[in-house]
This record gives sequence, C-alpha cells and structure tokens, in this order.
Amino acid sequence: MYDELVEGNVPEIWAGVDIGKTHHHCVVINADGKRLLSRRVANDESELLALIGDVLEISADALWAVDLNHGGAALLIGLLVSHGQPVAYLTGLAVHRASATYRGEGKTDAKDAFVIADQARVRRDLGLLRPGDEIAVDLRTLTTRRLDAVFDRTRQINRLRAQLLEIFPALERSLELTNRGPVMLLTGFQTPAAIRRAGASRIETWLKNRKVRGAAALAKAAVEAAQAQQTALPGEKLAAAMVVRLAKGVMALDEEIAELDALIEAKFREHPHAEVIRSLPGMGAKLGAEFLAATGGDMDAFGSPDRLAGFAGLAPRPRDSGRVSGNLRRPRRYHRGLLRTMYLSAMVSLQCCPVSKAFYDRKRSEGKGHKQALLALARRRLNVLWAMIRDGECFHTSPPVTLAA
Repeated sequence: MYDELVEGNVPEIWAGVDIGKTHHHCVVINADGKRLLSRRVANDESELLALIGDVLEISADALWAVDLNHGGAALLIGLLVSHGQPVAYLTGLAVHRASATYRGEGKTDAKDAFVIADQARVRRDLGLLRPGDEIAVDLRTLTTRRLDAVFDRTRQINRLRAQLLEIFPALERSLELTNRGPVMLLTGFQTPAAIRRAGASRIETWLKNRKVRGAAALAKAAVEAAQAQQTALPGEKLAAAMVVRLAKGVMALDEEIAELDALIEAKFREHPHAEVIRSLPGMGAKLGAEFLAATGGDMDAFGSPDRLAGFAGLAPRPRDSGRVSGNLRRPRRYHRGLLRTMYLSAMVSLQCCPVSKAFYDRKRSEGKGHKQALLALARRRLNVLWAMIRDGECFHTSPPVTLAA
C-alpha cells in the first residue's frame, strides 16, 4: 500500500473502522458528526460485504478510514479496493492521542471507531491507501521473510556461541560462526576429546567431503583449541547435543536465506523498473527489491522527490519553539526499511561510484561526520533515483551529448 494525499470533493459520509483480529467495529457519521451506523462485524468476507453494502446504501460518496493497514485489516481493505472505495489510514498512535481530546475516559471499540471516522472528517492531510502491483506485493512478502530469517540466524548464532562457551571456550574463540565452515564443523565435532581423537587429518577429510573451504586451516585451529583444553566440563555430553542442534538450525536458515535471495532476484527482474534501479551504483537486486517493496516503484504515489525523502526519513523537519529557530530533526514517522535501503546503498556506492565518493568527501570537508555525510549522500541518491524512474533512464555520470545537425 502507498500513501497519497486526499484530494477531490468532500465526501458525504465517513466510515471509521477499528480493526481487530477476529472482529472489527464500524461507525459511520455524516458532515455534522452524527452517527448513522454503529456495528460490530466479524472479520469474514460475507459479513464485511454486507457492511460495505449497508454503508453504500446510506451514501455512495463515502470515505473509509482504518487504524491498521496490514494483518487483520487486509481482507477489509482488499474488499474496499475491489469496490472502488477510498480508504484513508490513521496510525494507531494518532488514534490513541486523538481519543484523549474527546469527552469521557472510557475506551471501547465503538468509541475508537467514532474517533477514526471523526478524524477522517475533520482532517485533510490523511493518506489514501493504494493497492500495489503484484510484483511489489510479492517483493514485500519475500523481503520481509528474508529479514526475519536473517534476524533468526543472528539469534541462533548467539545461542550457539553461548552454548559452546559453556563447554569449549577455546573453540568458541577460534571459530568465526558467521561462516559456513565452522558451523559445519560443529555438526560433527563439539568437544575437546572428540577433536583430539579424530585428529587434524581426519577432520580435514571430513570437512572436504562436505565441500568446506579452507578445511586444512579450520581443522588445524580446532585441534589446537582441543589441545589447549584437557578438562571435560560437567554436562558436556548434553551440551554437545544442543550445539549440534543449534548448528543445524543455523545451516537450515542459511539455506532458506539463499533460496529467498534467488526468489527475490528473479521476482525483482520482472519489474519494469528493475533495470533502471540496478543501474544506480550500489543498488543491487536485494536493495532494489527492498526499495520496490517500500515504494512500489510508482513515484506518482508521492508526487515529488521531497515527499519521497520525507517518507524515507531523509528530509529533516523543523522543531522550532519560541526563540529557538532553525532546529532541524529527523521526522518521527518514516519508513525504517526504506531509510535502511538508501543508507546501505550509499555505503556501497562509496566503493564503486566516483561521483558518490566525491560528494561524500565534499560533505566531510564541510565538517559533517561520517553518518551525516552518508545521510546527505542517501538523500542525493534518492533524488537521482526518483528522476531515473520518472524518466525511465538508466544512470549515467554525465548528460548525453547531442550532436549538432
């Protein structure tokens, strides 16, 4: 879903929906704020279709508003979009803060739904949800799952380190568990005694049979660690079994991440803007996919590069008060994933793009720190990417020369 400013004529009625996992509550009000309908409906297609029909019977000129744009709200939003109904989005925090300005301290789903509808009625700065294209939606699903798998892998490695540290600290110090080889080693050898019995030659052969790079050096490091610890600690046998289980879990996550990378690249290449996005130095398939997942690749949804930069958290907002002026801060509400994508691509571009490196060096010479200069570069690159997608042109360091007639 993508944001767009609410435009056009003022609707006749406003339907606010407080989203829940199993049930929603809908309140419909008119221009005077009078309740025309208040109903609790199950998160079921037939009941939601009945609700939509009843609201449209009151008036076909309606604006719907929700406090959630994913998860339990997906079915309702999909049905509204298929019926051509505009849907505005208010964050849950905005609804919570607005509720404090209404009479009464009680909190009910009906009151929250009324607040959502009333806020949609009085505000003209809300965003309309727009359906993304099929490829962008698929990329959002794939990139979200990949990020979860990467986080799970980090947690699993940390657990593996902690478990290994309890029985074999020398080996834990000598292994780089973010690499495949050391993790593979732990699926076969976990204790000092087992490694000493096997010896470097046998461990090296065992690793080579499993296509581990640097098998000789890894086997030597493991044997040296085993020689440094002659004592078997209590609980070693069960802890070793846990190490095997954790190591296999890390390898399973590695396989899943590799499969997701292949799916993401294949799906990304299907998007019409893929070639243009990849032409920007530092923007590969994974970062390009994350950019499309966050924006859909439709720059018309933002209207200007400044709005896109604000969405990414790269456009500072003034925080002035009284005598304090010129105080700029990053906005509180922005897309963390898009900021991460542009920041990482800016870091990569320093190694492969002379133009980006020159811009970064200029910002550093102006007194900016490393992070500030990278953020400035990310903003500059976002403007360039905006223009590239708008014009459908790939990146080039200088404008093409037009030959004289």
